[in-house]
Amino acid sequence: MLRVHFTSEDLGRIRVAPGPDFLWEISNSVQTLQRRDGERVFGAWRRWVRPRLSASPRLLSPLLPPRGYSPDFLTPTAGDRATLQAAVDTLMSTPRPRLRTDLTHLAATLQLPGWVSSLAGGDAEALRQLGEALRTYQQEALAPYWQRVHAHIDADRALRLRSLLDGGTEGLLAGLGPQFCWRPPVLEVAYPVDQQLRLQGRGLVLQPSFFCWPTPITLADGDLPPVLVYPIHHAEDWAGPAPARPAGDAGPLGPLLGHTRARLLRATRTGCSTVEAARLLDVTHPAVSQHLNVLRAAGLVATVREASRSIHVATAEGRALLAAAGRARR
Repeated sequence: MLRVHFTSEDLGRIRVAPGPDFLWEISNSVQTLQRRDGERVFGAWRRWVRPRLSASPRLLSPLLPPRGYSPDFLTPTAGDRATLQAAVDTLMSTPRPRLRTDLTHLAATLQLPGWVSSLAGGDAEALRQLGEALRTYQQEALAPYWQRVHAHIDADRALRLRSLLDGGTEGLLAGLGPQFCWRPPVLEVAYPVDQQLRLQGRGLVLQPSFFCWPTPITLADGDLPPVLVYPIHHAEDWAGPAPARPAGDAGPLGPLLGHTRARLLRATRTGCSTVEAARLLDVTHPAVSQHLNVLRAAGLVATVREASRSIHVATAEGRALLAAAGRARR
């Protein structure tokens, strides 16, 4: 069990990360790739990605075992992380004492390859190889899925915003899902080990993660800027790259015509539930669901479900289409 201790100041300093974090998704996916559970969610992705990985990304597996401790320096919480390159640069500038501390901790639980000793000493070539492995892994394993990762995390953020608007900060914490229990002023989190995280006025970043599995995760060092990474809800049909289509086939965008779907897409810019969409469009719930199926198949809308509530949010492609349509009308 992880127990996150809040002060009144911390309750005013909670924020949800603005999107996926490159290094958290890399780290979580490397771990998930080595696991066998979560077949329904990740089985298709595992089968697709394993034969496509080159040797370089496999350098990451010894540093990111499927269970237990992983080094904090692989997921920095400070510095520029807006792009993959910026995040890798931030990681590669990790101070030597942090490298040594984290990797010594890892070596106490696992037998590590010899090159990790060079990395622990801050060797420039070892760091360069690690940075290259991160970039290559992202390109081979995650880039084909990155739009979906971003869309699902956008949808989760919309759900968190609604929890915040409906119930304030405490509503946000209470609505995080079954792996969380809010007992003011402590947030109890399902966790493989007992750990206490005392925020002490520093606030907390909630980081939704596509590949986090099966439980939330935080940094081992409680003195680092606090972050709580949690798994988002996955639609059952998220996995698998879209198959190639014949050049003359319009694909799922073919049926994406008509005023009703256009209005529905506009409604999803800030997120809407099925009930809200039916009321706004003055159509039945089954009709809304049918239109949403087309929008999702076209990659224009993502849906996140929690308990009995579904929130539909326009993806980056959906928002771009709306923006282009708006420009065309001027």
